[in-house]
This record gives sequence, structure tokens and C-alpha cells, in this order.
Amino acid sequence: MKSLITIAVLLSSVFAFAKVKSEKVVYSAGETKLEGYLYYDAALLAQKKKLPGVVVVHDWMGVGDYVKMRAEQLAGLGYMAMVADIYGQGVHPKDASEAGALAGKYKSGDRADMRARAKASLEILTADKRVDAAKISAMGYCFGGTVALEMARSGLPLTGAISFHGGLAAVKSEDTKNIKTKLLVLHGAIDPYVSAAEVAQFTKDLNDGNVNYEFVAYSGAVHAFTEKHVGNDIKAGAAYNEQADKRSFAAMQNFLTEVNK
Repeated sequence: MKSLITIAVLLSSVFAFAKVKSEKVVYSAGETKLEGYLYYDAALLAQKKKLPGVVVVHDWMGVGDYVKMRAEQLAGLGYMAMVADIYGQGVHPKDASEAGALAGKYKSGDRADMRARAKASLEILTADKRVDAAKISAMGYCFGGTVALEMARSGLPLTGAISFHGGLAAVKSEDTKNIKTKLLVLHGAIDPYVSAAEVAQFTKDLNDGNVNYEFVAYSGAVHAFTEKHVGNDIKAGAAYNEQADKRSFAAMQNFLTEVNK
């Protein structure tokens, strides 16, 4: 009997994702061409329902299988998920060294390019007639988590912003006053790439700015705790943590449900 139940659950899962469709979207921020993807449940659209939207931003390796998988999950939950491209069409780092340099370029300075490209991605969702433009959030992983927070700091009209193991530092603390949305920050408690001082300054900025936020630190989790492909050696500083992955995913679901009421 147990095996039959397991098979039924697996078939149900397969069927759910079979309804998820994707579309490539080529768009621009200024003179720069960007290449993103839209993921959605075709069955819901067939019911003429407008879907809440989520901009999903990639980690430092750029648009790839991982962020597409996360967007597909969101589509299975009933969202129109837009995989945002910050690096530019065809730009894919070949290794960690190249990724670090590229991510650092967008995180440094005034972050104008980062903000412009993230805004362009949001505008794709806002203009899509299949999306409820009043219910669009942003989220991201590692570098993408930083981008999601920066979208909030730039005052974009989001219903919520979520960071998974992202960098927290702002270029200017005063940018916190621009945040008009709720934040969910999911953090590895022993992440060696985000110092205690950075966490303290981040939460101080949010408290000083009266921002509505939830900050969750997962014990035993380091950087990239949701990403299985990085391995599970915490001594490397980036490692998968199954418990933190599952708990953070549940937290994300609850948060999106709340802000999209």
C-alpha cells in the first residue's frame, strides 16, 4: 500500500510540472540585450486567471539550470516567474573566478547597472497581460539575493522581496528609506562571506528605516545552502544544507502567500 501511495505522489508531481511552460524573452536595459525566461502553469492561464508574478534573479554563475529550476517550482505553485538576466545575453561565466569578478562588478560602485537591468526585468512582468501587475515580488539566490534587496532599496513597486543567502551590504545606508515593501531575508547563520558586522549594519538600517522585515538565520548553514550542486563541505564556505533548504522554501511560500493576499 505504501508503495502505491509513493507512486501516486510521484505521478502527481510529474503531472503538475508537465503543465509548466516556458518562454524565452529577449529584452533590453539601455543598449544592453538581456535574455530571460518566463515560466507559468498553462492550465491556470487556460482558466483566464491573471497570475501573481515573481522576478527570480540568478546566482553569480548567471542564467542557468539552477535559477530555471527555481522558476519552474514557482510556476508550479501558481506564479508567473520571470528569470531575470543581470549579466547580459550570452554572458555565462566559465568558472568561479570569472563569476566572482563579474558579480563583483555589479555589486560595486553605485549599482546603477544592476538596478537598471533588474528594473527592466520587472517591467517585462508588469507589462504582461497574463500577470496581475499589482502582485509582483522579487527574489534571488546568492548574488541574486543581493539584487532582490537592491530592487527594494531602489524603491521599485514590489509586493515583497526575498533574499536567499545573499549579500546584505548596501552602498548607502540611506537607500533603506526607499524600501516600500516587505522583506524576507533567509541567511546562513555561519556564512563566512557575510560578516557579523554586515548583518548588524543591515538590520540596523532596516530598523532605523522602519522596514517591515523578517530575518531568519539557519543554524549550521553557510553560503549557498539551497544549492545542491555546490556540494556539502561547509569548510568550503558554500555548501548545501537540506534542512535549511526545506525550511527556507517553506518560509518563501508563506511569505508570498501573505504579500499576495
